[in-house]
Amino acid sequence: MDTTPFASRTGLTRRRMLRSGAAALAVGAAVPLGLTDTARAASAPSPGSATGTAPSARLTLPAPTGPCPVGMVPLHLRDTSRPDPAAGPGRFRELMATVWYPARSADAAAYPLAPWMTDGALRAFLTDVGFALDPSLAPLTSGHQGAPVHRSGHRLPVVVFSHGAGSHRADHTVIVQELASHGYAVLTVDHTYDAFTEFPDGTVSTPSDSVPIYPRDHAADARFVLDCVEGLAAGRNPDVDGRVLPAGLLGALDPDTVGMFGWSKGGTATALAMGADPRIRAGLAVDGPMMANPAPSADLDRPFMMMTADFARAVNPAAQTFWTHLRGWRLDIQATGAVHSSYGDNMTLVPQAAKLLGLPVQQVRQMVGTLDPDRGIRIQQAYPLAFFDLHLRHRGRHLLDGPSQAFPEVAFHG
Repeated sequence: MDTTPFASRTGLTRRRMLRSGAAALAVGAAVPLGLTDTARAASAPSPGSATGTAPSARLTLPAPTGPCPVGMVPLHLRDTSRPDPAAGPGRFRELMATVWYPARSADAAAYPLAPWMTDGALRAFLTDVGFALDPSLAPLTSGHQGAPVHRSGHRLPVVVFSHGAGSHRADHTVIVQELASHGYAVLTVDHTYDAFTEFPDGTVSTPSDSVPIYPRDHAADARFVLDCVEGLAAGRNPDVDGRVLPAGLLGALDPDTVGMFGWSKGGTATALAMGADPRIRAGLAVDGPMMANPAPSADLDRPFMMMTADFARAVNPAAQTFWTHLRGWRLDIQATGAVHSSYGDNMTLVPQAAKLLGLPVQQVRQMVGTLDPDRGIRIQQAYPLAFFDLHLRHRGRHLLDGPSQAFPEVAFHG
């Protein structure tokens, strides 16, 4: 069992960094102390205005590039194999998850686009970090809520996503909906007590200082989600509340073709889950520290890719040690100018929010690095897709063969 939660190289958890001298953008990026008042002034209601900021200023996410529109449906899950003492006697671990999938083109437009975060979870996040940005400015996704599933005669390969410490399941929606638009079913999960999440009855759960959640807990959540994938594949609805599922979802997923990726703590969880569960055929760690107690040390003969920045092997011994346990196909890439928060929705949302708030370029670079935001988004869309296409679908993706003229920012580290 882990004895310490995920810690950054500075010794602070992400949540503690937000609380100890930082405000935060609605998009989850830390803003240095001193910008809080500026941000609040910029987002404060003007005289005669309900919100103070024009609705047209809503933040946006880039559209996915795949041939299919995207559908999504949230799921309320309960793992009856894991009691939850923090919730009370006789209670079990409960999670919120979302299934993202290719939707039927003829029908998708009739279904509303899903918000980036639910209103309750987003408001809790803003309140927790003390940032007064209007929640109505949060972006919409490309996911059509409840749209019928596109069925092509083959079951959909599955990818599970694990978020970072003190975050939420929406923080890598750019990658998630990109995969879905190319024919993957992607399941994202909020790790309760380490996430801002809202349950169907309106209960909002926030990261807890009194209930430590470790990388192995993230990994256990992911493995339970895979159990739910098997249920969906067999025609069983895992939703605790009996939510009506989109047409075509039952029986659509392929439980034998599964990958996983995670950012930061979720990247460490990906390594741990792969070491414990052979159902995961390929893993991707997005700047994962690979810090846990015990650390991920199982020899893996399945494909594994690392997209690194702050936790690059050259400066992070834990990542280097993990690398030595990879016995199969392996790859380590790093985008020049990237920092820990560059790989995620922050890459596009932080610069947009900064323009609304009048933040200087230097502050934005402190948050998301010097990598050009548009280039950063393209890297996020291209490389995870290439990885899972190669190892789950066995489709030749020469992008992973070595440095590419199309992405000169991306360095390959052997």
